Amino acid sequence: MTSITIPDSVTSIGNDAFSDCSGLTSVTIPDSVTSIGNYAFYECSGLTSITIPDSVTSIGDFAFYWCSRLTSVTIPDSVTSIGEYAFSLCDRLTSVTIPDSVTSIGEGAFIFCDNLILTVTRDSYAAQYCKDNGLNYTYSDALDWLNN
Repeated sequence: MTSITIPDSVTSIGNDAFSDCSGLTSVTIPDSVTSIGNYAFYECSGLTSITIPDSVTSIGDFAFYWCSRLTSVTIPDSVTSIGEYAFSLCDRLTSVTIPDSVTSIGEGAFIFCDNLILTVTRDSYAAQYCKDNGLNYTYSDALDWLNN
């Protein structure tokens, strides 16, 4: 298995749904999905990219833990929570954008992502989380701020 398209009838990606699927390289998640469960893509070492649709409101604990080939993720404005260790040990992850809608980020969500720079909005929950946890980050509105 290398690529999978989740059917439109699915509303939630359950706990452990694709856990340890090392051959999985890409997943298409439909707009019908509102949550990504705990350990959903745990240790999917072949997964290189994921597009999270605007319908998703929560990303569970360890959801993308140790997806060692994942390089970038955009979290849509619909997401309000990112679980504990959700993206930990994604050592090739270089870019994650976290919107203002996120008001909860679990412990260690981005730990051991040594090449990662998070993009956050100034004065957001995510910006404070980055400061409190010593994470590399940049502001999404950095150019606007410089021009004002």
